[in-house]
Amino acid sequence: MLVKGFMARYLEDFSGMRQLVAVHLPGEFVDLHAYPMRELDHSIATITKSEIAIVPHDNLTRILEGHEALARKLWFSTLLDAALHRAWLFRIGRLDAVGRIAHLFCEMKARLEAAGLGNGLTFHFPLTQAEVAEICGLTSVHINRALRHLREAGLSTFQDSIVTIQNLPALSKRGQFNPRYLYLKEVPNVTQGM
Repeated sequence: MLVKGFMARYLEDFSGMRQLVAVHLPGEFVDLHAYPMRELDHSIATITKSEIAIVPHDNLTRILEGHEALARKLWFSTLLDAALHRAWLFRIGRLDAVGRIAHLFCEMKARLEAAGLGNGLTFHFPLTQAEVAEICGLTSVHINRALRHLREAGLSTFQDSIVTIQNLPALSKRGQFNPRYLYLKEVPNVTQGM
C-alpha cells in the first residue's frame, strides 16, 4: 500500500521505451491483483520519494478469513483499477493530444480530492512533461504543443509540477471527462468555475 508519494505502473517495449499505464496516489494499494495472480505482468516504480507498507500475501489471506466485508472492499479496489485502465485506454484510443491531457488533469484532480490531497483547482502533480507524455502516448514535442494549447485556451497550466485549472467545465468537455468510472461517493462538480 502506498502511504506517501506517487508511484506508477509501466510496461516497456523491446527497445526499452516505457509506457506509464497507471499512477498511484497515497492510500491506494499498488497491484492488489497480484495477490490472487501471484505475479505481475508489468513493473512498478516510484515517481517521487515514497513510503510504502508491505502486506505479505500469507498475512492478507489470514486477515481476510471470516471478514467478507473487508474482502469485498479489496475486491472493489481491484475492480476500480480495471475501471481506471478502461478510461486510460479510451483516453489513448479516442482523444487527441489536447483531450488526453485534459482528461488526465480532470481525473487527477478528482482522485486527489477524493484522497484528501486536492486543493481546489490547483494541485501538486509531481510528474515531468516526459512522464505526462508517456501516460498520454505522446512525444515530448507533441506534449509541449498540447500544453501550450491548453494554456492559450485558458483551460489549464502545468508548470513546476503544479496543475492549475482555469476553466474546469471547458477542460472536462475538452477531455470528455465523466467521473462516473471513479465510483466516488461525492461526484466532482465539473461545472465549477463557469
